[in-house]
This record gives sequence, structure tokens and C-alpha cells, in this order.
Amino acid sequence: MHPRDSEFSRNRQRFDDGPSPYEPELGSLPESDGGAVETDTGTTIVGIVTDDAVVMATDMRASLGGRVVSNKDVQKVEEIQPNAALTMSGSVGGAQSFIRSLRAEASLYEARRGEHMSIGALATMASNLLRGGPFFRVAPLLGGYDDEGGHVYSLDPTGSSLSDEYSAQGSGMPYALGVLEQDYEEGLSAADGKTIAANAIHSASERDTASGNGIYLAEITPEAVHIEGHKEFDELL
Repeated sequence: MHPRDSEFSRNRQRFDDGPSPYEPELGSLPESDGGAVETDTGTTIVGIVTDDAVVMATDMRASLGGRVVSNKDVQKVEEIQPNAALTMSGSVGGAQSFIRSLRAEASLYEARRGEHMSIGALATMASNLLRGGPFFRVAPLLGGYDDEGGHVYSLDPTGSSLSDEYSAQGSGMPYALGVLEQDYEEGLSAADGKTIAANAIHSASERDTASGNGIYLAEITPEAVHIEGHKEFDELL
């Protein structure tokens, strides 16, 4: 055997034993046992459909593992388009990146079509981004008001999109849902919806260590998204 052949064989064996220099290397993906992706969602977010608007509410606290308060005034509800908003639970960085991506898609749709995306289509787009993108630790609520009325969608990292008249996410969800189950009824006004949402966030803040420091309330109509912050609950309950 020619010496160069022997050297080539040894090099080829090294390539066979390790990563190929001719193929891309991919990082490892999060492991899953086939069930839902576990997400640390320390916060409380709420969405409610009323007769004339969709009301969304969040607490103001950002925490590290629910044990250390890292920020006391975080706005966790953001406008996506003039008739839709998103509330965030989970990783702050993942949520911020997700909002930028969803806003970009909504703006591109408006530029091409000359109209806003329907809330159902926006929810589908959001779920596709969650399932196919790097947003593994985000579990948001999407709310909006279009020609078909008000909508609230629960989203999660697996890409599911579930519509309901009211919903909650985050570590304070059990406490908030208890209030929503008790107080929600058909025919609510936007003012009544704000009171119920504030009560839900307040109840969660009393018991969930990862929620607190005030509330952001968003009122979404077909024309605009209005967001306001309150450090105290007294004027809202």
C-alpha cells in the first residue's frame, strides 16, 4: 500500500468516528419525553372578552425563579397591531423576541394586503412561530377585536392555540382562574371586565410570590389598544 493511501485511510477513519467536515453541525435541541414542554412562567396574565372590548391584564413583577424580584415595573402587555395585543409569561428575552417577530409578520401582512390580519389568523401565525421558532420558554395570551368580535387565545410553546371567552396563564393562573370562573358572565361591559381582571391579578399577587408590584391593564377595541399602569389596586376594585 502506498504511504499516502495509508495516511488517507487513517484520516478517513477519524472523520468516520467524529463529525464530518463536509456537513453542518447542529446544536442540541431541548429534550422532551413526548409530553408538553415544561415552561417556567412566573407571572400572572389574564384576558377577558367583553361586549365592546377585550380586556387584558398583567402584574408588574419580574422574578428569578419566583424567589428574587429582579424588576418591579415590567410592562408585560404589548400592542401587536392597532386591534390586538399580547400578554407575556415565561422568559423575558424569549417573550421580547417573540413580540418583535409577531409584530414584523403583522406589519408585513398589512403592507401586502392593505388591512390588518384577523385575530384568528394572527393567533395561527403566533402558534406557528412558537412551534417552529426559538421561543421554548414563552406562554402568552393573545387578545384582539375584529369584525367577528372579541377574541382571547391561549398559546404555548408546543404551538397550540385555544380560543375562550376568558383565560389566564403563568404561575398565578390557579388564583386568577378562580376569580374569572366566579365573576365572568356574558354581556360584560369593558368597565366590568377591567374590574374582574384587576381582581384576578390582585388575588394572584396575594398568594403567588412570582406576581405582584401592581397591574397593567389593556383595553382593546377595533380602533386602538389603550394600556395603562397602576401601582395600587384600590381605585380599580
